[in-house]
Parts: sequence; structure tokens; C-alpha cells
Amino acid sequence: MRRIPVQKRPNHTRLVQSQGLVFADLVAPGASEPYWPDNRYYSFTEVEIHLLEGAAKDVFAMCCEAADYLTENQDIITKDMAVPAFALGEIKKSWNREPAWGSIYGRFDVCFGGLDHPDPRLRQPKFYEFNADTPTSLLEAGSIQWLWLEQTGNGSDQYNSITEKLITAWQRNLTLIQQTLGHKPVVHFAVGEGECSGEDAFNVMFLMDTCQQAGWQTKALTVEEISISKKDGRFYDANGDHLDVIFKLYPWEFMVQEEFARSCFEDMEKIGLQDEAGKYIGGTIWIEPPYKMLWSNKSIFAILWRLFKDDPRGKWLLPTYVNEAPSSMTSFARKPIFAREGADVVLQRDGKVIQNASTGDYGAEGYVVQELALLPEFRAADGNTYYPVIGL
Repeated sequence: MRRIPVQKRPNHTRLVQSQGLVFADLVAPGASEPYWPDNRYYSFTEVEIHLLEGAAKDVFAMCCEAADYLTENQDIITKDMAVPAFALGEIKKSWNREPAWGSIYGRFDVCFGGLDHPDPRLRQPKFYEFNADTPTSLLEAGSIQWLWLEQTGNGSDQYNSITEKLITAWQRNLTLIQQTLGHKPVVHFAVGEGECSGEDAFNVMFLMDTCQQAGWQTKALTVEEISISKKDGRFYDANGDHLDVIFKLYPWEFMVQEEFARSCFEDMEKIGLQDEAGKYIGGTIWIEPPYKMLWSNKSIFAILWRLFKDDPRGKWLLPTYVNEAPSSMTSFARKPIFAREGADVVLQRDGKVIQNASTGDYGAEGYVVQELALLPEFRAADGNTYYPVIGL
């Protein structure tokens, strides 16, 4: 894995904004440059690519085995994962459904410095988290990077086929969903209205486009426009159309805190119900499915460590524990179970705090403590230092 500096394209910010990355010029707090700088890329060898692919398959397989375990030991879900008991039934049902039609995508966040990195600890991928419910970066990775590659000629190929795989996933899942509902549904796509950078909206638009390419009609709305009928307890959009299927870029841990949360899970119990005339009168199918509450929860890596630390596949994992670390662990990341974008994460090295991203927004739900694995450091010619994390 190598960081390759290149020349910026003329008017690159306007260019990528015209391609959909409207937030390309945003500068994050503490950052020294905009979101899309256009002046470097990271190059991987074929061996490194295969290593990352194999590691991701192993960790995903362990997540599946852990889901089997958790759905049969549900006390762990409520005790260690801060998931409410009323969600357990649909978590188990959505996980055990065969053939499965609930999930479209997810993203692992991975620490890796390349096979030739001078620090041997960074030569093996280590998995931090699994954003299995509401991952973004789809637009950048699935479209903007590819257009950059075509236009600049830098590099030889792109290590992903996100667009094609999303189309395949929609076709697979919606064909099965259509059989369940008894008709071809319009697929709603929802985003919260509070996010104003455009990141969430344009990631959802990217997903909508792949769904349309798969052959289904789509409709956009905000989460705030969803209503529940007092008449039948079902969910509708602002035009009064029933939400047969909806993708929501809105996390389950927020959903279960809403006033309508219990009604949502009760409604899911009626998925597939039709009247005598064959009209659909059943519940809403939510994408991603309820079982993603198990994987998008930071406690899943404590459970993976508990189950697989002696498994050969455990080499991809970092020692992780719920709430408290062993006394022998003096270098770790302390992360709230539901923290987003690094909020309220504390990094400690050799007993001393080196970073404290305290906001007070997260932590009441509990914490995980994960062995500290600092990202690889790449120092640029201008003196700035960069720490890339890999999304798989």
C-alpha cells in the first residue's frame, strides 16, 4: 500500500461537485484541506488486494456465526448491546429468514498499512468496526473515484465493483420481496432532514439510481414525512401511499428510541399479509433489516473476540471487551457502543490519554474497549500527515 501524489485537475472541486459530490469543498473541524483534495491516491498490489478480500470474507463469516449464536442467546443482546427487548423477535426472524432478502450492503472499517510497511503490526489487516446499517462513502467509492481514474489515467484499475454489486443485490432481494408481497413494489428511500451538507441525500440518490437500474420504481422522502395511520397502524408517505419497502439512511439505534418504535416492530410481524382479494395489507419491509442491529453495534467485535480469539480467523480481530479492559491492557480505544464518526472516543497509549473526542452525545448506552491500533502514517511533501482508514 503506497500513497501516490499527483497533480490536481483544473477546477477539480467544481468537477466533482457536478458529478454529485456536492460536499467536496467542506473542511472538517481540525482539517487542513477540503473533503476531496484530488492530489493523491493509494496503490495496492494484487497480493494485498487478495489479502484484504480474504480477511473481509473471514470476518463476515464470523459475524454470521455470531448472529446465529446471539439469536439463540438473546440475553447478551439486551445486556451487552443495549438493544431493547421488544426488538428481539424481529431481529431473530429477519436473521433466520430463508431465502434471505433483507440486506443490501455494509462496510468494514480496517487498519492496514501494506505488506511492505516498516511496522510489522501494520502488515496484517485489523478490523475496527462494521457499519452494517447506514454506511455512506458510496458515491465517492462507487462513482467519483471511477470517474477520476478514467479522466486522469492514474493507476491501472479500481479495487471495487460497488455499483454492479448493488444492482445485483437489489435484483436478488426485490425479486424475493415481490414474491412475498404479491406485487411489484415501489421502493421508498428516506433520509433525515437534519443533515444539510448533502452527504446523506446524495448517498441515498446513488442507492436509488442502482435500484432503478435493477428495474424497480423508486420514491424519495424524508424520515420526518413518514406517518403511521391511526386506522390500520401501517406506515405511509406524505401522499398517503403505503410504504411496502423502504431503505432508510437512519440508524436502528435511533429508530428504537422513537415514539413509533414499538408500532414499527409490531407492523413487521404482518409482513406478507394479503386480504382475500389478494391486496397487500401487511407490514413495511425496512432495509437494512432489524438483524443489522447486531452487526452495526460496536459490541459485536467484543463478542467476536469472545467467540473467535483462538480461531485462525481471529488474527484479523483486535482484542475487544465490553465496558472494561483487562488491567494488562494499557493502550486502547474506548468507544461508546453507538458512537458515530468518532464522537466520544478516547484513545489511550501506555496509560496516557492521547486523544479525547468528548461531545457528551454518546456513552450512556455503554462502551467497548478495543486494543489500540493506530492507523498507518503517511507524511506528504508539504509536511502534512495523513492516516487513511480502509473501507471494505
